[in-house]
Amino acid sequence: MRSVSLRSALRGHQNSLGVVRLVLAAAVIFDHAFPLGGWGVAPFLGLTKGQQSLGGLAVLGFLAVSGYLVTKSAMNADAVQFLWRRFLRIFPAFWLVLLVGAFIVGPLIWISYGRPLAGYFSFGPDSPWSYLYRNFYLTIGQYQIWDLLVTTTPFGVDGSGGPINGSIWTLRYEFLCYLLMAGLLVLGVLKKAPAVVPAITGVFFVGQAINQVTQGVAGEFFPFFNDPWRLNFGLIFFIGATLAVYSDKIPFDHRFGLAAGVGSLGLLVVGGFNTVGYVLFAYFIFYAAAALPRRLQWIGQKNDYSYGIYLYGWVAQQVLAYLGVPTAWGYWPFVALSILLAAGAAWVSWHLVEKRAMSLKEWGPGRGVAHWVAVIRSRSVGRDDRTSVVAEEEAASGPGTARS
Repeated sequence: MRSVSLRSALRGHQNSLGVVRLVLAAAVIFDHAFPLGGWGVAPFLGLTKGQQSLGGLAVLGFLAVSGYLVTKSAMNADAVQFLWRRFLRIFPAFWLVLLVGAFIVGPLIWISYGRPLAGYFSFGPDSPWSYLYRNFYLTIGQYQIWDLLVTTTPFGVDGSGGPINGSIWTLRYEFLCYLLMAGLLVLGVLKKAPAVVPAITGVFFVGQAINQVTQGVAGEFFPFFNDPWRLNFGLIFFIGATLAVYSDKIPFDHRFGLAAGVGSLGLLVVGGFNTVGYVLFAYFIFYAAAALPRRLQWIGQKNDYSYGIYLYGWVAQQVLAYLGVPTAWGYWPFVALSILLAAGAAWVSWHLVEKRAMSLKEWGPGRGVAHWVAVIRSRSVGRDDRTSVVAEEEAASGPGTARS
């Protein structure tokens, strides 16, 4: 039987990664439904001996897919193009969800408390204005707006506060991975020394393994790892990146794919998932994307709602929890309504902002450094030519000729 590579199996965009991303986004909502609906800690965390929640596992899946796709994109771009496209994919939709939380969800809940709207828009450390500027650059400095949802949702009553959106904190780490990838582009690593990518992955792996033995020790050797989330998310991202760089050499095999899935599940149950399990889980995700029926491949190819569902899932659940849906209807209706509400918001976000933003990927910085260097040079040559023509005209007119 002829061997097929992972790259050939995924067939560019002809795969089911869109389905996989939607499943991952829904998994986050399923997981968050427990604490946000008042049912306590999600059971998946206990089943994995505290290694991963279902939402955490879904975020790892997102980052593995991101590492793969982003690296493929980076291999055909310069650093400026790359960062411009990553900016367009992350920031516009992120800014929109901040605005929705601050100027739609927040005011409506405030009014429902019977308070005058003017008070909501006043300035203060927990105001909607500070919510915007303290979160503007992906580093989340404020989760709550005033005292909204603190005593009126199960999550707030539990003592966890009333965050408008508790999911967006992970985006900072994803964009940090983009910045690291941009650095590799500047150094020419992806084209000239691709082996550096698995080497970096190895550094993350060793750091993660050290931290699994004694939490925080990796940061003593490498200060970048003082934040364990950099290590955790960076590892899975660069595993995806390694699969991308060597996708034409990594075999696609049903036996390997099924073994990776079973191995991931086994490590989640017995322990060890947060090291070796990351590798198996990442391979299984891409195996699933290639192996799922082809009739599913249209999902997410033109319209990718997964990012929007992730952005609005928490917001939808907090609103429904405030309205009393969990108590009145129970877990499954709460989850179903949360997904529907988040999907509706994601549809608006994609068609209003995300799709339009991505249409600008070839505009301005998206044209690349080479294009703008050529433009500058052509203008410089044009100026030199005009200067030469003027000099020839002056020489031909003779000395002493007046010039207006």
